[in-house]
Amino acid sequence: MKIFVTGTSTDVGKTVVSAIITQSLEADYWKPVQAGDLNQSDTHKIKAYVSNTKTKFFDNSYALNTPASPHLAAEIDGITIDLKKITVPKTKNHLVIEGAGGLYVPLNNEATIADLIQSDYQVIVVSRHYLGSINHTLLTIEALQNRNIKVAGIIFNGEENQSTESLILQKTKIPFIGRLLPEPYIDQNVINEYADLWREQLYALEN
Repeated sequence: MKIFVTGTSTDVGKTVVSAIITQSLEADYWKPVQAGDLNQSDTHKIKAYVSNTKTKFFDNSYALNTPASPHLAAEIDGITIDLKKITVPKTKNHLVIEGAGGLYVPLNNEATIADLIQSDYQVIVVSRHYLGSINHTLLTIEALQNRNIKVAGIIFNGEENQSTESLILQKTKIPFIGRLLPEPYIDQNVINEYADLWREQLYALEN
């Protein structure tokens, strides 16, 4: 099973969610494109959060120096991102793939993050509660569906907001996988607690 984790925007909790899913399934992890923070990248963070011994961490296809949109970061580095060079790692294990920012973050003048999603991926959308999140979440799901990409589930980040969540779930009919509450800190113990909570719903994606 290949799980692609995307979000309604940047800084919505994709990396922590990816860590939880990776730990829960003892899956492998891959972030195709990393822009900026190369010494403390999302892969570094996942390695620090995950405690099982089965997970393998695959190198970024593109590791860019500037914390900016990948198309701009690549331009600053003097390169152009080529989708043909973004090759899915071969593994017999489950694979968690983390996107960068939202769906339409540009990789070059033509392609966006959405173009990395393949037909056999299980796509999970992370939606953090903020003013405007309903609009951003519905637009993200609609954009995926317009590309004939099935959304396997949604994870909410924040205290329960029944009004927001019930509306999103009712309108989209997307399965609810779990909730990431505001935590004072994130460490391996916290990741393990959520991994246990979400495991049943995550394994159900295989069916």
